[in-house]
Amino acid sequence: MKKKNWAILAIFAAAILLGIANLKPKQAAPAAPEGGALFNAGTYEAEAEGFGGAGNPVKLKVTLTDNEIEAIDYTADGETPTVGGAAIPQLVEKVLAAQSPNIDMVSGATITSTAFLTALNDCITQAGADPAALIAKTDETPAEDIEKQADVVIAGAGGAGMTAAITAAQAGKSVIILEKGAVSGGNSSYATGGMNAAETHYQEEQGIEDSAELYYEDTMKGGHDLNDPELVRTLAENSSEAIDWLDSIGAPLSNIGLAGGASAMRQHRPVNDEGKILSVGAYLVEHLTSTCNDLGVEIIYNAKVDEVLMEDGKAVGLHATGADGNNITVKANSVVIATGGFGSNPELIVKYRPELEGYVSTNAPTITGDAIAFLEAIGADFVDLEQIQIHPTVVQSDGSLISESLRGDGAILINKEGKRFCNEILTRDVVSAHINEQPDSYAWLIADQAMKTESTVIDKYVNKGYMIQCDTVADLAKLMEVDEATLQETLDKWKAACDAEKDEEFEREGYDALLTDLSNPPYYAVKISPGIHHTMGGVKINKEAEVIDTKGNVIPALFAAGEVTGGVHGGNRLGGNAVADFVVFGRIAGENASK
Repeated sequence: MKKKNWAILAIFAAAILLGIANLKPKQAAPAAPEGGALFNAGTYEAEAEGFGGAGNPVKLKVTLTDNEIEAIDYTADGETPTVGGAAIPQLVEKVLAAQSPNIDMVSGATITSTAFLTALNDCITQAGADPAALIAKTDETPAEDIEKQADVVIAGAGGAGMTAAITAAQAGKSVIILEKGAVSGGNSSYATGGMNAAETHYQEEQGIEDSAELYYEDTMKGGHDLNDPELVRTLAENSSEAIDWLDSIGAPLSNIGLAGGASAMRQHRPVNDEGKILSVGAYLVEHLTSTCNDLGVEIIYNAKVDEVLMEDGKAVGLHATGADGNNITVKANSVVIATGGFGSNPELIVKYRPELEGYVSTNAPTITGDAIAFLEAIGADFVDLEQIQIHPTVVQSDGSLISESLRGDGAILINKEGKRFCNEILTRDVVSAHINEQPDSYAWLIADQAMKTESTVIDKYVNKGYMIQCDTVADLAKLMEVDEATLQETLDKWKAACDAEKDEEFEREGYDALLTDLSNPPYYAVKISPGIHHTMGGVKINKEAEVIDTKGNVIPALFAAGEVTGGVHGGNRLGGNAVADFVVFGRIAGENASK
């Protein structure tokens, strides 16, 4: 045999031996339980990716006897405390009661619920059982109807509802909240940016010049002057006091950034003990929920409000339907509606804006506009229902929002040609329109390590796999599938604009001197397109948060606050104004409902 053939044979043999050496023994299937047992008794562990991403999974330790799911211990540090963190104890209770993983998920916490059940099924499989074969035990006892009395009853335990509840409780009133979901928060939990406020002590301490009048002008301009001027002036003039009120309940918003459409830095944001910026929604919902608990506010979950109870033209309570179909009735001296908008109701979206059919939504699944029907039934008036906002930076795979605050801090948008195409801090409708005009209607949002160091928001996006780390411009260009030289030129132009404190190309200047120049790799990039974000229209209110009927009269003892209302934001909501809206008008509604 020729030497060449021997060499080929030797290489082939070595490859086979190497393959054999690297073979891992096939893991044996779990042994089936013996003697008619359901499980091989023991404690089993598993984990699955939840809201915290792959870097901070939901971890379970499940203890099984021969025929029983005995205990479930868990670690869920990556889940939002008021959403996923509140959902897991409910899931544990459901599983132990049903003795099965085949239960309903917790409404409003789908991602966490999925992770929990995935890990649970893994543990059950390790114990030699088939999760699908474990039929849930049912409680045949019919749910009892509930009848209660309070000074104030509130529909919705989101930001506006809980703010109103706390304000009323602080005035010495008994308060009950009826919440459609299984956890508090609603859309408020999804807010990532901050709260707009003018003439605050934080602005004064940081040397930032602003005024309530400028805030008013920015909001009217941003809303294309379709806003109700009286409501906007109320928002602006009460915003500083609202910041003080949040201080008083232990929820300070001390960091100040820039939001689209603002003429001054007025978006107030929370920070952790290390000084890193936090997502404002989860932060505030956690503090509002705990404050409600401390003040004795009763929250009844899984209670879908479907009727305002009226007597002699006055609101006297609410009726809701429980998860088991039972009736829940709360009589009260006054009623506050704070059920949110309708961004998760495709039928209503298409009804008012047919051209938005098929758009992904950033909203919580419970935000379906239930109040429109039950408020119409008592003659309430509505405004601006066709004004539906799309947000420019949304992950299309699951509707996750990429915070506008990143663009306010210096992140830029780049199209598939590797170029910037607009002023990134214009109003949301304008930036969304610019993105839709780009080839294939998408863009990449780019941040750098300097921004990530300052923000837990970016940490979250990276952990969840939305923002991809790229160590060099070459890596970034490869990810984005753009020309490296063009991308480098774009980044160089941005740095020069920051150095000069003026962006000649897209007319950004002045306050941009404070922005990140994106010269500190690694880079972090996420592909985005617009998605449905906020419904500006809703029930008509006055500056006292009183609901107005179709004849222009106040409906006695009926108040509303938050996204369920219309008139505050006009044709476009500025980033940072949703939180301001629910705190300012939530406080007004709670105060007036207490009188």
